[in-house]
Amino acid sequence: MVQEICRDIKKLDFAKKHITTTITALHRLTMLVSAVEQLQIMASKRQYKEAAAQLEAVNQLCSHFEAYRDIPKITELREKFKNIKQILKSHVFSDFSSLGTGKESEETNLLQHLSDACLVVDALEPSVREELVNNFCSRELTSYEQIFEGAERRYAWIKRRMRTNEEIWKIFPTSWLVPYRLCIQFCKKTRKQLEGILDNMKEKPDVATLLMALQRTIEFEDELAEKFGGGTQSREIGNEIEEIGRQSNSQSASDVRKKYEKKLAAHQGSENEEKDGNKDLSAPGAGFNFHGIISSCFEPHLTVYIELEEKTLMENLEKLVQEETWDVEEGSQNNVLSSSMQLFLIIKRSLKRCSALTKSQTLYNLFKVFQRVLKAYATKLFARLPKGGTGIVAAATGMDGQIKTSDRDERVICYIVNSAEYCHKTSGELAESVAKIIDTQYADQVDMSEVQDEFSAVITKSLVTLVHGLETKFDAEMAAMTRVPWGTLESVGDQSGYVNGINMILSSSIPALGSLLSPIYFQFFLDKLASSLGPRFYLNIFKCKQISETGAQQMLLDTQAVKTILLEIPSLGRQTSGAAGYSKFVSREMSKAEALLKVILSPVDSVADTYRALLPEGTPMEFQRILELKGLKKSDQQSILDDFNKGSPAISQPSGAAAAGSQTMPQAPSATAVPAMLNPAAAGFIASREDVLTRAAALGRGAATTGFKRFLALTEAAKDRKDGPFRKLFNA
Repeated sequence: MVQEICRDIKKLDFAKKHITTTITALHRLTMLVSAVEQLQIMASKRQYKEAAAQLEAVNQLCSHFEAYRDIPKITELREKFKNIKQILKSHVFSDFSSLGTGKESEETNLLQHLSDACLVVDALEPSVREELVNNFCSRELTSYEQIFEGAERRYAWIKRRMRTNEEIWKIFPTSWLVPYRLCIQFCKKTRKQLEGILDNMKEKPDVATLLMALQRTIEFEDELAEKFGGGTQSREIGNEIEEIGRQSNSQSASDVRKKYEKKLAAHQGSENEEKDGNKDLSAPGAGFNFHGIISSCFEPHLTVYIELEEKTLMENLEKLVQEETWDVEEGSQNNVLSSSMQLFLIIKRSLKRCSALTKSQTLYNLFKVFQRVLKAYATKLFARLPKGGTGIVAAATGMDGQIKTSDRDERVICYIVNSAEYCHKTSGELAESVAKIIDTQYADQVDMSEVQDEFSAVITKSLVTLVHGLETKFDAEMAAMTRVPWGTLESVGDQSGYVNGINMILSSSIPALGSLLSPIYFQFFLDKLASSLGPRFYLNIFKCKQISETGAQQMLLDTQAVKTILLEIPSLGRQTSGAAGYSKFVSREMSKAEALLKVILSPVDSVADTYRALLPEGTPMEFQRILELKGLKKSDQQSILDDFNKGSPAISQPSGAAAAGSQTMPQAPSATAVPAMLNPAAAGFIASREDVLTRAAALGRGAATTGFKRFLALTEAAKDRKDGPFRKLFNA
């Protein structure tokens, strides 16, 4: 029953809804017909302000009839509306053609009329606005199609044009960005023209003219970027370049680097934007960056500029080296040659000039020039080192002849070491700075490792040369050592004259070297000196003619004195940071000479066993020379050599503990143990390697003093010098 009653009510509801929709549609259709007719009249009369508002109304009314597109009347109205918009577009474009022809001054209402026309353009499709702006920009640049001789005149023209028409162009809505788009088109045309000029040049361009044009172009791009909010070139970069290598008491190089890294990070985003040339340049708010839009066309033609920079840098390098005094001011903290600091100042100015012009391929090419210049300077430093050298280190480095160095020469070598270290460090900072400001595609290729290797080689060669110089000074003392009549000495006294000479040489040179060299390089120098002087002293013993028992005792005393002198070098140079390792090194090297002298001191019947124990790596030829030093005749030597060549099974390679025992002085055995242990008649033969080592220690124990009285005081019977155990040892 309810359904029967409601069925008619539901029909009435649907009927009411359809009637309402129909009435609304007909009402809107009436409004649309009327609006289209009014718009047609406005278009014919060029009533742009009214037409713009009417266009908005018609567009809204048309949106209601999207579902009725197939109805003939609606199709007719839409087609009529389309024709009216085409008429409006035609009228607007026609009226805008008079802009810039001078009619705006004759017709007072023309600018207002065109301003109203802009409202119509905004009401039409976006493509109409794009077309109108492009036509306007092209028409404005028509007079620019002529080829200007100078870049500066080109930029002056567009700036003058924009300044003159500033008031007139206010007719355009701000959102249209007409001046912005005009400048983009201007830059495109200018780039194309400049590319043609540069490509068609038959000869290389004049560097000054080229750089002037590039500079003016960059300045113009900066002005456009600042005007239109595209970001300005980072001038802080050039200022921070000046901080490379600058040394101060309160600020380290790393502090300076952190300072400009923070500033550069703020500009990294704008640098990346320069690469994107495919953005929609005509779209408002596209974030277009004017940097490089014109100036990048100069990039392939800047080779002449790089050639000039390289020539200038090389000439300055030659001048700096020629004017170098190879000395530093007294009281200087870094002890670095002025030429190295001046060279980096020149390089930084060159980098600042180039980075202000380009951060692309040309900057990378200039960086490679810096590499060549710094390598050339490293060669200059190496050439200033004294040449030649003798000794073990010289043989290892292949340097021939002697190096004679004065106190001044030693200071110069230290200055070269410090300068090479400064260049090594600063060249790394230079590479970091360039990598920060250069285009990303080149940043990974910016590397100074080869240059730093060159300066590291200079440092090594300088320190080795310093050792060679001291070696040469020791020549006279080593010769004096061989001239001492070791075979006829009657008594053991204080250290010999040649030892005093070695001490004087080191006392004269080491303090100055310690004050000029950094701890790490002073330590390197000490290690090289010890590795040179220790083996040399050892080999020099073999150059002596004959060494008696007393002579061997005296020489062992001298060896201990030389060892003490070498151990005191770190304190002499006022640098003791690495003294522990150096002391072990010296002790190890000098212990070989001590072991050799102990072998010479040993009795004839046990000399072979002692030699094998103390010098297990010795050769038969060396052993034969020891027998000659002991003064044995050829006939006596042969039997000992035969026994030595057969080898004694009782003597084996020393263990680590035994080897350590051969380098240090063990505690003295008791008075009764010494004769029994060392007298072949009592012991029969040397039963073990330990006996040989103990015997050798006893032989050299007394000689490790600094004077004859102390030497005797360490014997078992100082009051009975003839019958004491020490004397009985050798009398046996």
